[in-house]
Amino acid sequence: MAKLSMVFRKLPGVSASGMGLRLSQKFMFLLFLSGLVTLCFGALFFLPDSVRLKRIFLSKTEIQPVTVGSGSENDVREHLKRPKDQGMTSAKGEAGIKLKSQSRKPPVSYEATEVRLAGGKAQEDLNLSRSKTESASEKVTSSNHGANSDTFSYKKFRRCLFKPPLGRDNGRPVDPQTNERREKVREMMKFAWDNYKRYAWGKNELRPLTRNGHIGNMFGGLRGASIVDSLDTLYIMGLMDEYNDAKEWVKTSLDLNSNGEASLFEVNIRYVGGLLSAYYLTGEELFKNKAVELGEKLLPAFNTPTGIPRGVINLGSGTSWSWGWASAGSSILAEFGTLHLEFVHLTELSSNPVYTEKVMNIRKLLNKIEKPHGLYPNFLSPVSGNWVQHHVSIGGLGDSFYEYLIKSYLMSDKTDDDAKKMYYTALEAIEANLVQKSPGGLTYMAEWRGGILDHKMGHLACFSGGMIGIGADDGAPEKRQHYLDLAAEITHTCHESYTPTKLGPEAFRFDSGAEATATRLSDRYYILRPEVIESYMYMWRLTHDPKYREWGWEAVEALEQHCRVESGFSGIRDVYTTSVSHDNMQQSFFLSETLKYLYLLFSDDDLLSLEDWVFNTEAHPLPIIRNSCLQDDATQEKTASE
Repeated sequence: MAKLSMVFRKLPGVSASGMGLRLSQKFMFLLFLSGLVTLCFGALFFLPDSVRLKRIFLSKTEIQPVTVGSGSENDVREHLKRPKDQGMTSAKGEAGIKLKSQSRKPPVSYEATEVRLAGGKAQEDLNLSRSKTESASEKVTSSNHGANSDTFSYKKFRRCLFKPPLGRDNGRPVDPQTNERREKVREMMKFAWDNYKRYAWGKNELRPLTRNGHIGNMFGGLRGASIVDSLDTLYIMGLMDEYNDAKEWVKTSLDLNSNGEASLFEVNIRYVGGLLSAYYLTGEELFKNKAVELGEKLLPAFNTPTGIPRGVINLGSGTSWSWGWASAGSSILAEFGTLHLEFVHLTELSSNPVYTEKVMNIRKLLNKIEKPHGLYPNFLSPVSGNWVQHHVSIGGLGDSFYEYLIKSYLMSDKTDDDAKKMYYTALEAIEANLVQKSPGGLTYMAEWRGGILDHKMGHLACFSGGMIGIGADDGAPEKRQHYLDLAAEITHTCHESYTPTKLGPEAFRFDSGAEATATRLSDRYYILRPEVIESYMYMWRLTHDPKYREWGWEAVEALEQHCRVESGFSGIRDVYTTSVSHDNMQQSFFLSETLKYLYLLFSDDDLLSLEDWVFNTEAHPLPIIRNSCLQDDATQEKTASE
């Protein structure tokens, strides 16, 4: 102020003291005003949900949250474009298997076309029970929506389905024998569930021989794996009393505040997947809220230098690490590559872009690094982002990564072009390097170890018949029939691995004269796995060749004869002997996958239609995301309100 007074003294006709006073007042006012503005802008960035406000003041290059279907990053926009074609072109060709035509119609409300389930009073009661459940959930849903346009609308989602989730008649087949077989599968589910409830309620799985529960260490202290895994199976089978018991347990007893070592992969596909599918089928907000809460607990696993998540996470502390048996602290392809479906739906339901960002980052890294002969090895360092060793398998360690590529494309309503390109490029490399023909004429997928083929195929790899089948229609036109034939050949090979007991070993070989046979004692066990039956279901829906239903019935009879015990179902230790030894474990995936795929195999195609749903790798149905329909619906509602 002393220097300013000296300046003003030199101005003619101006009193230094008066000017100084006025200047002091102006200066203080400006100082107050600038402080107020600074305070307002500072507060903006400390608000709980300031992203939308930041968009007002910051340029698009500074704040770009990603949303499903309208991502802010350029690569996300490319992955999730608007649909090019809503038609499904049948594979053509004079020879080979014909792909059953599936025409897609414009989405219309199916509610007016639903008919009462056949079968007398029991079916009427089932309809009434389901309608009460859905009506109650719709009231809750509608009360939570509308205030925020970013909130997921369950009613809009249901209107965008081509068909009712449970079909016109709950998928009940007209053919009496097929319906009888379907009812048998339903009885098996009820038997397995009742024994779980009686002897292992709240535990993760049932030990049917000793009649007690099993917790295990895969789920980090989470309980009730069989309950969450069974929610959608119980619902689609119309076992409503059992479903309601399961829902009540989730409401009152599913504690997500656990503190233990959890497999990121298993928690995601069983718990997150099971809760998501239960929500989409029923509209119960309980399931959505639990899924999102659990999804948040998985995010710290991605805190690595590359963004590739580690395989194990403590759900309480958020600490993550790699499996001790994984080569050089690596992450597993089938684990970090089997998150996309669930995480995209978590973003869809929560409006939080972080889930989609995490899985898109994985894809971005995989596209950037070199792949030996176009193949994806099973081990990747989450620190360096490099492959750790060159072991390639379509079975364990690799399997569901490829499955999620084609299913990501289908789930995006065929707009995720990057997933499509990755899948078909990988399939070409698999055909060139891994697909083999045995001396007996069986087509199989060998494993690849640094350029040397291991002529072994695991039971887990038998899902690939169904995978190649559902992707056949969207391949290059000249290869569509070829892909469907390849799918049928692999499914046939897996059927041939099912021994005189009609159950298949964990792995089978094609060397030293072996043809789809387990040559090692350690490979002879069967733990109620679903992969072969999964391919039967898909191939039935794609071709309607009756042999797939016959093969499925063979499996039902074998399960009844060799795996059913007094208090549930158990795996067996050796599929090559009829005097079986049981392993005393009723796996949760038996309820979620094996019995569900069998039930769908003997149901009409409109029960969880493939036009509307994809199944995660635990057989939990997740809906195709039709952003164009949802956006059109929102526009129409806005116009109507105006």
